[in-house]
Amino acid sequence: MAPERSGADRMTHDNRIRFSATTHVGRKRKINEDSILTLPDQKIWAVSDGMGGHAGGDYASQTVVDSIAAIDADLAPAELIRDLREAITRAHGAIRDEGARRNATIGATVVTFAVANGHFAAFWAGDSRLYRLQSGSIELLTTDHSVVADLVLAGQMSWDEAELHPQSNAVTRAVGVGEDLELDKIRGELFPGDRFLLCSDGLTKYATFDMLERILGSEPIETVADTLQQLALDGGGADNISIIVIDVV
Repeated sequence: MAPERSGADRMTHDNRIRFSATTHVGRKRKINEDSILTLPDQKIWAVSDGMGGHAGGDYASQTVVDSIAAIDADLAPAELIRDLREAITRAHGAIRDEGARRNATIGATVVTFAVANGHFAAFWAGDSRLYRLQSGSIELLTTDHSVVADLVLAGQMSWDEAELHPQSNAVTRAVGVGEDLELDKIRGELFPGDRFLLCSDGLTKYATFDMLERILGSEPIETVADTLQQLALDGGGADNISIIVIDVV
């Protein structure tokens, strides 16, 4: 099946950014419940992985990215970050309301990446991830909100081993699930040569840290997202696959 694509290479005026992005239904699913968002003018990128089955998960993830996409591109940096959080919170309410109307639990993970004044900020909930490749070494910047994450943090297994655990898909936080949404946030300085990866677990089920480090460290921006996608498809492609790679030039 042909990949569904979104995004392109793009330079911004202050922080020079290039990116590539792709989303794919995978080899086993009939519908893509992932949604991705690339907003270079606002300097915001997002990956959301829906859950709730046909017409539930795709609704939830699309609601998340639609809410973020409505952010005013002319906001000052501090207001932009504040509005990014508020946009995800608004999506939480909308998804909860729709779930109540359907008498079903629907929701979505989210990981976002925003650039302002030489720094980045990221919000996330669930097990969609943000990695950074810096000076040839990869680092996971987010911590999954999942059952197996607690085992990793307790030192009982590695993140790579957690992907093979029978409960690897059990998330403990999601947009649209529960009364209040608790988002985690990380921020940091941008350095020339930094490369960031946002992805859904449809990639990380098949990509170890060593694999990610090798591909992110060798592939140009024009092909890196497709190469990572093919890695997941070759591994089995049992889930939807969403990938955004961002370079600081």
